[in-house]
Amino acid sequence: MAAPVVDAEYLKQIEKARRDLRVLISFKNCAPIMLRLAWHDAGTYDAKTNTGGPNGSIRSEEEYMHGANNGLKIAIDFCEEVKAKHPKITYADLHQLAGVVAVEVTGGPTIDFVPGRKDSLVSPKEGRLPNAKRGL
Repeated sequence: MAAPVVDAEYLKQIEKARRDLRVLISFKNCAPIMLRLAWHDAGTYDAKTNTGGPNGSIRSEEEYMHGANNGLKIAIDFCEEVKAKHPKITYADLHQLAGVVAVEVTGGPTIDFVPGRKDSLVSPKEGRLPNAKRGL
């Protein structure tokens, strides 16, 4: 899939989506799962093959059914509410923006967001997320 054209209109949609995410995350009290969604979509990146990463593929059933992604369908569905209002925004950008807004809503810093991620439906194989227990 092609990368989005990040023009003035796309940037306006990003800002509107940011506001909508702020309301949704505050109202539904779902900051932790939104941050987890962003991390799990991005955390599959493999530098050796330049595959995976923040590309929105986590929305595919094949990927959200991975054991490590248990429960993330809730966050994916929350994002669909925002996507319906802002269809030009890629899922890749939307999922990462949800993580950024989750940090901000919980009192973290305002994070500069650079849009332009392209969507993919190619899911990485299960087990690509870094092991949290490694090195312990």
